[in-house]
Amino acid sequence: MEKDKGRALRIKDLIFLQLVIVIYTGSGIAAKLAASQELFSPDFCLFYGVEILILGIYAVFWQQVIKRFELSAAYANRAMVLVWSMLWAAVVFHEKLTARNLLGILLVIAGTVIVNVSGGKESV
Repeated sequence: MEKDKGRALRIKDLIFLQLVIVIYTGSGIAAKLAASQELFSPDFCLFYGVEILILGIYAVFWQQVIKRFELSAAYANRAMVLVWSMLWAAVVFHEKLTARNLLGILLVIAGTVIVNVSGGKESV
């Protein structure tokens, strides 16, 4: 029973970590939207402000992440930013994903799974 509780906590922590990473990728969306506006226009300032707000929220949540994970495991999971960013590029901006993009996504996911399965709590 105790093993199941530890595993459930780990899955809960991994989901939280991915949500924090998704929040971070929102700053990229806001940045791209800001870049498509005229410099210092009201829309530019709005999107730029949203980007800064998202980064502030992300920073607070990232502090919680690094309390729960070893730093090396937390940063290894940040590679998932590439996956989420490509997803948003396709869904929000209608950018085309190539076979190389998909291969890269698979490699990032495989590497992240390997880090998470190995525990992320091993001492050096």
